[in-house]
Amino acid sequence: MSQQMYRPAPGEPDDHQADRGCLIVQGADRPGIVATVTSVLTRHGANIVSLDQHTNDPEGGRFFQRTVFHLPNLSALRPQLEAELDKAIAQGLDLSWKLTEARHRKRVAIFVSKSDHCLLDLLWRQRRGELPMNITMVVSNHADLAEDVRPFGIPYFHIPVDKDNKADAERQHLELLKGNVDLVVLARYMQIISPDFLGDVGVPVINIHHSFLPAFIGAGPYQKAKDRGVKLIGATAHYVTEELDEGPIIEQDVVRAYHTDTTRDLARRGADVERLVLSRAVAWHCDDRVLRDGNTTVVF
Repeated sequence: MSQQMYRPAPGEPDDHQADRGCLIVQGADRPGIVATVTSVLTRHGANIVSLDQHTNDPEGGRFFQRTVFHLPNLSALRPQLEAELDKAIAQGLDLSWKLTEARHRKRVAIFVSKSDHCLLDLLWRQRRGELPMNITMVVSNHADLAEDVRPFGIPYFHIPVDKDNKADAERQHLELLKGNVDLVVLARYMQIISPDFLGDVGVPVINIHHSFLPAFIGAGPYQKAKDRGVKLIGATAHYVTEELDEGPIIEQDVVRAYHTDTTRDLARRGADVERLVLSRAVAWHCDDRVLRDGNTTVVF
């Protein structure tokens, strides 16, 4: 399974992504899906660059496929290609599908509170050309990180949130996001997102948290972990749903902890793994590598 994709170095033109499309197909498994998809692409002159597919059961299971292809003049030919794909895949095979173009990078809003490690890591990786996305704004319930964001030239919106104005704050959030983003990333945003917000935002929301949950919930998780003598520090990136911290998992990782580690050491190790896990999850989502299936995911 390949999870690497070419990214231009800073200042390098992104010609490698021109005319490159990504086709996602999923639904009930049956014979002939791969043949149907590849035949449609071939008839339109597309050259398949990579094809990943998976079924969770060859007899009555669910099928998932991600196909990356190159097609000269893709944007101009897209309506005709989509019409035939819909006829062959949706109508002919009763499967869902989605076609994206690599040159259209996803627009991302980052929500943050006071911790800067995940935010600055995403900003730096985007500036380096390591993430296939455009960060359109940073939104925070605190003003602390505004000066850190300023050198990146990205708008910073400070919208205070407390128990008395939460609904109004989320209304302001939705006004900022509507029509301007394709993804919201909670980069250590220490507020619970309401079901109303999730219902209205209209785009996926990705969260990062330490993997001590639910064993070390609430304040001071690293001190609680130190008191219990943990041997692994972890982090989990997942899609946000109405059930707190129960959404489909995209990526997880761990690092070793030792009896000599202080609480500060544990927190530092935790920040390191959170940065890596979140950046992978965001990159894979923006590359259309994450296929959701109920409360689980397939990551190509």
